[in-house]
Amino acid sequence: MSSTQQPQENGRERDFDKLRVADPEHWTDGPPHELFAELRSECPVHWSDGMSDYPDDTGYWSVTRADDIRAVSLDWKTYSSYVGGVLISTYDWPLEIAQQEFIAMDPPRHDRIKNLFQAGFTPRRIAEQEPPVRAIVTDVLKTLEGRETCDLVADVAQPVVSRVIGKFVGIPIEEDRKWAEMINAALGYEDPDLRGEWTAEELMNELFTRVGQLVEARQQEPQDDLLSILVHAEVEGERLAHEEIVMGFQLLMEAGNDSTKATFCSGMRALIEHPDQRQLLLDDPSLISGAVEESLRMYPAFAHMRRTATCDTELAGQQIKQGDKVIMWYPSANRQESLYDEPSRFDVRRNAQHQAFGAGGRHFCLGAALARLELRILFEETLKRYPQMELAGQPVMAQSTFINQLKTLPVKLGALSA
Repeated sequence: MSSTQQPQENGRERDFDKLRVADPEHWTDGPPHELFAELRSECPVHWSDGMSDYPDDTGYWSVTRADDIRAVSLDWKTYSSYVGGVLISTYDWPLEIAQQEFIAMDPPRHDRIKNLFQAGFTPRRIAEQEPPVRAIVTDVLKTLEGRETCDLVADVAQPVVSRVIGKFVGIPIEEDRKWAEMINAALGYEDPDLRGEWTAEELMNELFTRVGQLVEARQQEPQDDLLSILVHAEVEGERLAHEEIVMGFQLLMEAGNDSTKATFCSGMRALIEHPDQRQLLLDDPSLISGAVEESLRMYPAFAHMRRTATCDTELAGQQIKQGDKVIMWYPSANRQESLYDEPSRFDVRRNAQHQAFGAGGRHFCLGAALARLELRILFEETLKRYPQMELAGQPVMAQSTFINQLKTLPVKLGALSA
């Protein structure tokens, strides 16, 4: 398997046959957008023969154009979420564990479980979250009063998203910090700062134990929270099994803690670095919904999802063999030149379509509506209080080919708006 196209790399030919897209050298400061642009142009479905971080792991196909990603997303019979899981590495987590999250399932099991989870994400239930989400955001922002600087990741985004998802699912506020630590380690395991002292085994045991305890408590005494809905939900007389609730709940905690935090912080950085765009929002707050979509387009929280080919097939002229890994790179699709005018320009008036929540089909993000609500309120309330926020140091990206987020975003708050 090889790609013969040889585009230029800083004036020299790049040898695509030797390129490994997911190797850390390409991800020192977030997704490799210039590399993705070359791939979209010259080799939109590219074969990498392995991974430097996992020398025993197999190669993979990189899918970089939106239409091809959508085709893979919609064809679950050819491109399975279950067979190899949804992460590029076969060895990040035991496959038999990963396959218990419905994001790593195929129909009919995926559809059955997701339908049961939908009971907690009805439009009415999401709409009811606006007052409590706004209260959480304003309470966190009040803790900044009297300060000149803060880290927008640690001091605003993390406590907000932890409390929003914590309240939604039924976790006590005093446990927010511990859950954030565990989820950050689980999703950002490639990054030594986020991984901390956890071993993979210790982390899995701690997560399973804590979720299991919560599930058992709701089985005995239901509360007004999502976990209670999941424990007692029925579709055509059928309920979720215990292990399905545990793994599904863990998935919700992972998505709820990381996705909104990632996109909000990157979006705020863009607004600080492009004050003309920020001024548009200050002059007309109705544009904030568009700013949310533009932030999702340019800074999707998760850089990739994987599928595994269940049979020999062809994609964009490349012959894919049964068992091959197929990696969908969302930061690439979201900056495709044929879809967007000046795709690397941050434009709050663009109101673009994107694949930040997936490319459609059964695996479209269950919590998309809640994430959009949360992002809108975070932008509204932060800009209202601190319209002149500036950078106070160099932001630092997480070292990861999966989570696309800032670890730190030091800012000078500026005068508190009346």
